Amino acid sequence: MRTVYVNGEYLPENEAKVSIFDRAFLMADGVYEVTSVLQGKLIDFAGHARRLERSLRELDMDRPDAFDDLLEIHRELVRRNGIEEGLVYLQITRGAAPDRDFAFPDPEEVKPTLVLFTQSKPGLADSPMARTGIKVISIADERWGRRDIKTVQLLYPSMGKMMAKKAGCDDAWMIEDGYVTEGTSNNAYIIKGNRIITRGLSNDILHGITRAAVLRYAREAQMEVEERNFTIDEAKAADEAFVTSASTFVMPVVEIDGVAIGDGTPGPHATRLREIYLEESLKEAV
Repeated sequence: MRTVYVNGEYLPENEAKVSIFDRAFLMADGVYEVTSVLQGKLIDFAGHARRLERSLRELDMDRPDAFDDLLEIHRELVRRNGIEEGLVYLQITRGAAPDRDFAFPDPEEVKPTLVLFTQSKPGLADSPMARTGIKVISIADERWGRRDIKTVQLLYPSMGKMMAKKAGCDDAWMIEDGYVTEGTSNNAYIIKGNRIITRGLSNDILHGITRAAVLRYAREAQMEVEERNFTIDEAKAADEAFVTSASTFVMPVVEIDGVAIGDGTPGPHATRLREIYLEESLKEAV
């Protein structure tokens, strides 16, 4: 049975509880991060911690008292649960007010809720999907406007995943004003020649931690990087496509809306970027 962390306590998962008045449950008033674990070590923890702090700041949400201990808590959960490859999920909410109310509770009276748990994912680094690539569909982007904040408002991305599944595909790329924003749980890229094209940072997309690392490694590998909007038709005509996220790293995309990308197999650039990312990230893992 897993050991989880809830507000200062390490507990068996079947004993972990949060209030029905917690604002994440009632209002989706919470933020989260997912940190990958490879070889028992945390990948890019510092980047996730920085983004978490930014999300809290953007929502005017207090840091929990244990914020400065998050690295130690992550490591302890990995140790207690024997995670070699997997994920650590972290969620901070505005806490459990005495009753349901649209107005924020007084932070002096209602403290944030902090929850963490692990997920064991053997074979995370050597995913079969990375060798075959994934297929995506395009859907309208109907999320709220602040996608740069990593909130627990994930209903529409979940619906998008199900739309893809119903279509016999693996994921969906979202379209707004004629341009691709991102995948349901990842950043989206196309490759033309030696150039990676991906949407620039703004409130429209999540500022991916894996995205930042992959683009840095790409530039170091002498690839060109162009941060701009691109259409789904441009994506279908690309040489390669891929997505990045903390749990999939670099994942090749081989089909969009039934159209094969390149020759319909993972391309050399995306494959190499995955190798570089895993190699370099492990060097810096904590």
